[in-house]
Amino acid sequence: MMAARVLFVDDEENILNGIKRQLRKQYEITTALSGAEALDAIRVGEEFAVIVSDMRMPEMDGVEFLHRARELSPNSVRLMLTGNADQQTAIDAVNRGAVFRFMNKPCPVTLLVESVEAALEQYRLVKSEQELLEGTVNGSIKLLTDILSMVAPETFGKLTELRELAREIARAMRLMSTWDIEMAAMLSKIAYVTLPPQTLARVRAGKALDQAEQLVIARLPETSSNLLANIPRLEQVSRIILYQRKNFDGSGFPQDMLAGEEIPLESRILKVLHELSVQEDNGLSTATALKQMGRQPGRYDPQVLQTVGWFLMATEEEEALLPPIHVKVAELRPGVVLINPVETVEGHTLITAGQKLTETMLQRLVNYHHVHRVREPIKIAMPAEA
Repeated sequence: MMAARVLFVDDEENILNGIKRQLRKQYEITTALSGAEALDAIRVGEEFAVIVSDMRMPEMDGVEFLHRARELSPNSVRLMLTGNADQQTAIDAVNRGAVFRFMNKPCPVTLLVESVEAALEQYRLVKSEQELLEGTVNGSIKLLTDILSMVAPETFGKLTELRELAREIARAMRLMSTWDIEMAAMLSKIAYVTLPPQTLARVRAGKALDQAEQLVIARLPETSSNLLANIPRLEQVSRIILYQRKNFDGSGFPQDMLAGEEIPLESRILKVLHELSVQEDNGLSTATALKQMGRQPGRYDPQVLQTVGWFLMATEEEEALLPPIHVKVAELRPGVVLINPVETVEGHTLITAGQKLTETMLQRLVNYHHVHRVREPIKIAMPAEA
């Protein structure tokens, strides 16, 4: 078992050297002489289990450093070691730095070790709970997406593409994490599993819906949001989905006071991507669709619309493909592009045309073929460099 990583921060080098000598056999010790140097250490390498900081340091004091450290490494347990234990310092350390323990200098080695060990136990508890939560969340997401792929395979295929595009747009707009928007993209239409089969069939075929069906479709974001709201870790994903049709000027569903940048950025991105996809399905080119969307002030976030346009125009050159060929399911490989949709022998679409097969999609297709059979041959094209 590897030694726990512990970061000590103090502007007095002799103190750090003493700590190293006393604790290096028990922990993997990293030291830093300033808050800035310590933040650089946090940004690179593996996560520190425990961070111990002095209070009085030039340029950046311990409270400010631990506050920034918390943002960079929220799982790390933070301790403060200081020679000036006034009440306000303690209050600031707890409130801004979320300090686990507060120790006075000079600190006996036994107390320091006891405090670090307590912090390590807290870190292990946090990580164990996180792993359990992630396992539960990932299992729930897989179950939901598997159900959606069976109930509405065409929709599932489009959502897979949407997830990839949403991730790239989120990165271009400097979102710190893309996990929430990726999950929101994949689960944005999970409420399709609640639709009556005849309604779902009409939606997939683009046929007219009666008034009751239109009302159900209009409330799909709310239904999707409610389905996810009680799953741990998906609260923000649920909120993103709820606002995915909200207009930038605040009009539309849901009818509340949120408008402009108060609407989650992820929701604003999904709104543009969803409605762009509808325009393209109606036969418009990407450039034309974006132009028409730009003529509707108040409907879309202008910055999101501009970023989507920039990104898609920069990548509009299609990948060079070899001439199409016909193959059997057993001959398919990840990376091939589907020229025609993959269908069951009864004519139901499993994967829509134009998609590049991933390992997961291929495995699902092979498994389906073993039980229910897929219509063969399948028309594909290989990337030219393959």
